[in-house]
Amino acid sequence: MSDFVLVHGAWHGAWCWKKVLPGLWTAGHRAFAVSLTGVGERAHLLSRNVTLDSHIEDVCQILEAEELTQAVLVGHSYAGMVITGVADRVETNRLSNLVYLDAVVPEPGEAWSSGHRPETQAERRQAVVSSGALPPPDPTVFGLRGEDLAWVRRRQTPHPGGTYDAPLLFSAERVRRWSRTFIDCNQPALPTIETSRRRVRTDPSWTVQTITTGHDAMVSAPEQLLKCLLSVVR
Repeated sequence: MSDFVLVHGAWHGAWCWKKVLPGLWTAGHRAFAVSLTGVGERAHLLSRNVTLDSHIEDVCQILEAEELTQAVLVGHSYAGMVITGVADRVETNRLSNLVYLDAVVPEPGEAWSSGHRPETQAERRQAVVSSGALPPPDPTVFGLRGEDLAWVRRRQTPHPGGTYDAPLLFSAERVRRWSRTFIDCNQPALPTIETSRRRVRTDPSWTVQTITTGHDAMVSAPEQLLKCLLSVVR
């Protein structure tokens, strides 16, 4: 039996793992889905004071409160920043694997915004100045259709703007203590993840898996994602 901690990306919440959690439980594992401060069912806590550090601490507290050891830490999209920060802070026995689900793979000192195109950066920075938050995009960019599209569109919430340009200072050596897997969701490939895709494919220390689906694999391809996650602990 293994422990899984699932961390959602921007504009999402713990709700987005609804189709994946039962499969992990049925396979005999414990699995915890985290909602980060200011989004999901914690959207009422949205403020300009919420930062990347707030989200890193959210996940560290789950590991502590549930007394987890040898956990598989999974981060989707923006949460690649979060799980990298967690991996830098926690003791070695807390984790066993890091899984970046179509996620940001930062270098020390980079921010979530670092891999984005200048026009994307300008648009999002203006939104942060105006409202303190990033409005959710149309989830068609995630390759969703039909009921999945309607569900995600209905559930998304604004994301705390204080996370966008916050640099993540960490020890790359500490993060490399664990096996790292990148799951590439490339149909369609989300442009803001392109830097990470290239980065992991030029570093032999990474294991790369591919799911032929859009960015929200936990919604559009839960069975394939479940197989990838289970393969990490076999």
